[in-house]
Amino acid sequence: MTTHPLPAMAREAAESANAARRQIERCGPSFKALGAKLRALAPRFVVTCARGSSDHASAYGKYLIETGLGVPVASIGPSVASLYNAPLQLKDGLFIAVSQSGQSPDLLRLAATAQASGAFVVCFVNDENSPLARQADLFIPLCAGRESSVAATKSYLTSAFAFLQLAAHWRADDGLLAAVERVPDWLDQAARLDWGPALQQLAALPSFYVIGRGLGAGAALEMALKFKETCRLHAEAFSAAEVIHGPLELVRPGFGAIALTQADRTLDSSRDTIHRMVALGATVLSTDPTVPGVVPLPALPDLPPEVAPLAQVQSFYMAVPGLALARGLDPDAPANLKKVTETV
Repeated sequence: MTTHPLPAMAREAAESANAARRQIERCGPSFKALGAKLRALAPRFVVTCARGSSDHASAYGKYLIETGLGVPVASIGPSVASLYNAPLQLKDGLFIAVSQSGQSPDLLRLAATAQASGAFVVCFVNDENSPLARQADLFIPLCAGRESSVAATKSYLTSAFAFLQLAAHWRADDGLLAAVERVPDWLDQAARLDWGPALQQLAALPSFYVIGRGLGAGAALEMALKFKETCRLHAEAFSAAEVIHGPLELVRPGFGAIALTQADRTLDSSRDTIHRMVALGATVLSTDPTVPGVVPLPALPDLPPEVAPLAQVQSFYMAVPGLALARGLDPDAPANLKKVTETV
């Protein structure tokens, strides 16, 4: 029997738990100091700056901050500064830039604009020698280590984990801080859950949705992107609420969906949406096996809702390279993409 090596994407995704451990050990004091500083500064708003997977991690961070701290969060398009050269009024705000490489000129320009306007600029970057890391008022490394696969995995999870650490320390929430310490072990467990057979049911479908809500919205965006870039499958992410405002019309037999859930106030409304999609004849893969007719996706039980989206993405990352290989594609090197993308 011939054993084929795991793609680099899966190997790197499997390193996420250890990367999270490094982030706690190395950056825990920085996050604690940042939390104290933010409680003193009391920023009126937060602005995030990112693209691709980093922006999806920021979407997760948005819900952590807005639901846990009541501070509004907005993502600003980098072209506002880099192409439109528009002045921004960000005084008394927190600006968070997130990047794997920290090299893209448009992110650097927006961060500089934010600094000049009076915002406190924090960056989460994996490349510690990058221009963005040097530019920030406070730089916190992701500690993901080298990532050779074009598709981001552990750099996404460590970016999201950085937001979780920021929120926990800003809130000085003992329960959430205790959950932070357990995240690496939960990621290890999630990596051992097999989503492969379920994902294979989507391989022949022309299009499908990935839905999540609230804290799960960023995870849905990230999974939809990975289907496109590694499997050449058209997947579109929607909120479980937004999908019923029009996109539901496409749902019928032969259509598919992945439905992500977490045990918070979004659960009942998400279940209602899943019920509707199943009733319309769609193939629905779901982390909530209680909805009749879904294809269950293995999920760790009783996770804090803030952690569930991280664990779900970890399980997904371990399975999606196999789907790409089954479609005759190399998940590590998509034909039209490269690892570091620099935009203006």
